[in-house]
Amino acid sequence: RAGGQSQPSLAGPPRGWRKHLRHRPMGERGVGFDRNQEATCFVGDLDSQVDESLLWELCVQCGPVVDVHIPKDKLTQQHMGFGFVEFKGQADAEYAIKVLNMIKLFGKPIRLNPASKDTAETADVGANIFVGNLDAEVDEKLLYDTFSAFGLIVTTPKIMRDPETGNSRGFGFVSFDSFEASDAAIEAMNGQFLCNRPISCTYAIKKDSKGERHGSAAERLLAANNPNRRSVSARPNQFFAAGDASLPGLGAGLPPPPPPPGMPPPP
Repeated sequence: RAGGQSQPSLAGPPRGWRKHLRHRPMGERGVGFDRNQEATCFVGDLDSQVDESLLWELCVQCGPVVDVHIPKDKLTQQHMGFGFVEFKGQADAEYAIKVLNMIKLFGKPIRLNPASKDTAETADVGANIFVGNLDAEVDEKLLYDTFSAFGLIVTTPKIMRDPETGNSRGFGFVSFDSFEASDAAIEAMNGQFLCNRPISCTYAIKKDSKGERHGSAAERLLAANNPNRRSVSARPNQFFAAGDASLPGLGAGLPPPPPPPGMPPPP
């Protein structure tokens, strides 16, 4: 794949993860208790060294924790890379998502979502972009913080790394839930500086394809007809998408800033 732009597998939550949400086989609160879904966070991309005790200690810093559950494989007794944290109230869960999303545990960024939302239904419509010429200091969290301004990112941003050293290979991938978001990200960020280097943004090459990129008319039609499609108005506030009027190509058509208090408006 030319330029390393082929999209790797960016899986969302494991298939069938919601069956673990409502009930646990055993626990302090008895057999098959119901969780408060609105106060529960789905925690994904967990390293194999993370256990329930560590996850509890991390999350209790954001608010009172009622229960932590990391499902395990029945045969190997190894966890499956995701878990659930139930807080005392919904506000605590929302705060934890804001504070803890994309922090690193054992060098691996974790992902927090509201457990009441089935993110698997909106994952991977094909709005996947390639981000190139990345500085070595750019990590997954910086990519997330930068590109989440344009819309909902459905999987943890992926930076391709050397398997032996763990160093960045200078490019990565970001997957959005809509083409409106990915189009806005490419338009605004292509050629912009991130850690003092101009980055390149374009649609990623499809996995196992002969150079075909995401963003085709067929993919857009399928995404538009998806019954689970979120409305564009539900997208996050686009802080970067509006652009900087001082930068060429960005901020076109934006009104000038208001004058300082006590100053007359410009003619």
